[in-house]
Amino acid sequence: MDGRAKKTAGMALKYIVLIILAILWVVPIITLVFTAVKSKADFFSGMSLFQMPENIAWDNFTNAMTKGRLFQYMKNDLIICCLKVPLGIFVEAMALKKPTAWFTFFLIGMMLPMQVALVPISIIYNKLNLTNTYFGLFYVYIGFGISNGILIMHGFFKGIPRDLDEAAYIDGASKWRTFINIIFPVAKPAVATLLITDFLATWNEYLLATVIINDNKLKTVPVGLMTFVGEHGTDYGYLCAGVLVSVIPVMAVYLIFQRYFVEGMAGAVKS
Repeated sequence: MDGRAKKTAGMALKYIVLIILAILWVVPIITLVFTAVKSKADFFSGMSLFQMPENIAWDNFTNAMTKGRLFQYMKNDLIICCLKVPLGIFVEAMALKKPTAWFTFFLIGMMLPMQVALVPISIIYNKLNLTNTYFGLFYVYIGFGISNGILIMHGFFKGIPRDLDEAAYIDGASKWRTFINIIFPVAKPAVATLLITDFLATWNEYLLATVIINDNKLKTVPVGLMTFVGEHGTDYGYLCAGVLVSVIPVMAVYLIFQRYFVEGMAGAVKS
């Protein structure tokens, strides 16, 4: 087999693997969509997961938004994300201006599993009356997310030429002005990447929200969706409709910032 044939075979194998992976990713989405538009009667009729019902059950979506209070849960999650994500990115960017020892100190935080801190957090929050508050959830999200954010931004910031700092200093710019007006805009890909990943992680976080939030009016989307699961039975059409609607904000954030995503992730792994 000559070199050209080997190259063709290699490309064919690569595309086959990519097609298989694409199918593995698409199949759960297809089943989610088909399940979301089925009624309870469709499930008991023995209909296949990949079969579209004759009568689409649009009431699954309306019930999820009204009876299931999904709109309220999404509003709570959006408030927390809009507070936590921008402030978290700002804190993480400022932490990078500190010496390397501080960078190492923050990364050590990644060694602490979230589960280890659940009991101390619960005890402290009960004493300080921080349970069932946006601030209580927002505070721990900042604490557990800062290490990952610093790690992503560190690689990109290291690739920014020091000449930019020096040129701004010669022109009379202060360190704060240099950082805000020059360095931070250059780091747009890293910021956009962190915004997407941080928004996704905050939106989907379940464990801490379960411990800190008990009030049904303040629950976030993952915790709220669990109320769709009944003790003696579950309407999967109703549940999948709620899951499908809850994905919309995350998809919107990704589509807005996706053009920076690949470049930002590439910068995150620079040595």
